[in-house]
Amino acid sequence: MRTNQRLSFIDLFSGAGGLAEGFRQAGFKSVFAVEHDQAAAGTYRANFHHDVFVGPIEKLKTLPTTADIIVGGPPCQGFSPLGKMSPTANHLKLNKLWKHYFRIVSEVSPRAFVIENVPEILKSQEFIILKRTAHKLGYKIQSKILYAVDYGVPQGRRRAFIIGCKEGEPSFPEPTGEFRTVKDAIGDLPLIPDGENWHIGRNPTSKSLERYKCIPPGGNRFDLMRLRPDIAPDCWLNKPTGSTDVFGRLEWDKPSLTIRTEFFKPEKGCYLHPKAQRPITHREAARLQTFPDDYIFCGSKTEVAKQIGNAVPPKLAYHVALSLKATLSPARKTKASRKRPIKQESYA
Repeated sequence: MRTNQRLSFIDLFSGAGGLAEGFRQAGFKSVFAVEHDQAAAGTYRANFHHDVFVGPIEKLKTLPTTADIIVGGPPCQGFSPLGKMSPTANHLKLNKLWKHYFRIVSEVSPRAFVIENVPEILKSQEFIILKRTAHKLGYKIQSKILYAVDYGVPQGRRRAFIIGCKEGEPSFPEPTGEFRTVKDAIGDLPLIPDGENWHIGRNPTSKSLERYKCIPPGGNRFDLMRLRPDIAPDCWLNKPTGSTDVFGRLEWDKPSLTIRTEFFKPEKGCYLHPKAQRPITHREAARLQTFPDDYIFCGSKTEVAKQIGNAVPPKLAYHVALSLKATLSPARKTKASRKRPIKQESYA
């Protein structure tokens, strides 16, 4: 029997809700979330208006509801190239948190699940165990690396998605053909930040301003080293090779490079505004991530920057959600659940 009930989802490792926002735009309904970061949990709660469990997922002992789908992005530091360069015991611990994701999948038994992570996860030993675990729970699995720019996101971001379904074959969206540039995303915002809605600037030193002026659109720290070695940092002068996006300037007619958590620091990546002598603002970064302007962010400047940089671009999540929606048969009514205990052992 067909029903108009919206498909519901639980968001694990929710962050600020970029994945959830895309699913909401596709017609899904968030009913519960888990996030250890207080500020990010506050942002999620402010936008989705329901309970968020704030704390480590390992300590989640009770679920207040069931859901049709479980989504989430387990922490990826240990899988990322940066994490592999400087592995720590904490990174190794974070790599295992996906097991708690499946502990909850096992208890809820959703119709489908979606995991988002860095591309490197698909080459990891954990992914082999993950697939085995999902198959034991009755899910068909497909995985793919999606390039955000192929789905109308003005940003060259690559992310891995893993989809499991109990009904139908998991599938991924085809590229939309929509190509959006930095100018499309932020060209209408004031060149001088007005302080409204996270369009906030910094107070660079006179030396920083002189450095900014040396970088043309599409340029980077090597332009500074060539044109003004007298004001270039010694650490760069002593290292003539290396990353080419550091101290880079965006270009109006191209997508941005990946927006990370410290986009307000030009020395961390390609974050200089295409025209203004400054790094991009929080609002501009949120636009490049495709967050709508009415999305509420909670926390300090640093906390909100972290939320924006760590998020799944909602527009990318939207197309993944539409594809999943087409795969699933008409929604069944999900029984309202009282708080239910979940097992504390993790899956291997």
